[in-house]
Amino acid sequence: MNVIPIHLEEDIQAKSNLADLILSSISNASYRLKKYDVLVVAHKIVSKAEGRIIALATVKPSMRAIRIAKKHRKDPRIVELILRESRRIVKMKRGIIITETRHGFVCANAGIDRSNIRGDSVVLLPKNPDRSADLIRRAIRKHTRKNVAVIISDTFGRPFRRGQANVAIGISGLNPFKDYRGTKDMFGKELKVTEIAVADEIASAAELVMGKTDGVPITIITDFKYENKQGTAKELIRKRQYDIFR
Repeated sequence: MNVIPIHLEEDIQAKSNLADLILSSISNASYRLKKYDVLVVAHKIVSKAEGRIIALATVKPSMRAIRIAKKHRKDPRIVELILRESRRIVKMKRGIIITETRHGFVCANAGIDRSNIRGDSVVLLPKNPDRSADLIRRAIRKHTRKNVAVIISDTFGRPFRRGQANVAIGISGLNPFKDYRGTKDMFGKELKVTEIAVADEIASAAELVMGKTDGVPITIITDFKYENKQGTAKELIRKRQYDIFR
């Protein structure tokens, strides 16, 4: 398996043709896409292309946002956006706000980020990351006639573990799991619960060459065998009735 970083020379603007920019960046890297490559795209360039950038000067915080911001020492405008992007607040403590986003993701600040954005603005998650991934994949197949998989990734914290890791928030063209249930281990014991989150592991592998300040929002994973099917990132979200921590 190979992990190939792809630099993006220009800043993404709202309504940019993201698939064209991705393909031109890949061409500039002297790489030709192969059938069943996996393309990992940082969510931030997807959000930028979809116009999900909000100037904080345009945000009027509610009284609820002001109260929460004061208690947790946060910008009330950002708290207002967190509330708008969330189904519910899961936990607030020591200045950290964990929410369940409208997509169903459980993460800090509803995935809202201020890094690598010009001016006093923030970037929101794409409205429908699975659809975004599918649109990129279809456009690439139309231009190259190559059937690739696409993962949109973001950096999430992890309960009970220090540090962050990249995970898949949008998927098109691959099964997000490798399911070992019903198979036997090396000693003949039946595996009953083992499902490997392949899409998340691919996203984390891609992050190793992406970095946060290197201008590498695109990564190609080559020579990795996966199940070619139309999976979604929503499948990776543990349903609330099975989540003993919520």
